Amino acid sequence: MKKVFQGILLMAGALAVAAPRAWSETNCRMRFNLKGWSAIYKVAHGSGTITCDNGQTASVRIEAKGGGLSVGKTEILNGTGRFSDVRSIDAVFGSYASASAEAGAERSAEARALTKGNVSLALAGKGHGFDLGIAFEDFKITPR
Repeated sequence: MKKVFQGILLMAGALAVAAPRAWSETNCRMRFNLKGWSAIYKVAHGSGTITCDNGQTASVRIEAKGGGLSVGKTEILNGTGRFSDVRSIDAVFGSYASASAEAGAERSAEARALTKGNVSLALAGKGHGFDLGIAFEDFKITPR
């Protein structure tokens, strides 16, 4: 009986040590390029790479669609994104909600916060083009 009890304690100790690693969260960042236009309806397409500090990486496709009172044409090169901590890179894929107000000509800068349930994404980028208006978007990230 003593050996059975010692075995149970040994297994419980091993699980206690392993559990924090299994449930720990990771920090993921994204580098991306995005090109789009708007004339009441807004659309943009792009690609990027997501890298997490747990070693996971993924090449991704980005698509943004929406509507509002906007007009313009923009291109963002070498944009960055930072996700809230997640358990796995799989949690960052999907559709994020966004609302934006924009005004720019020639060279423009953009910063935006998006949400998808418990996952948040902060985007920043510089680019060129022109834009003016208010738009509501669905920002979708899918694996390539």
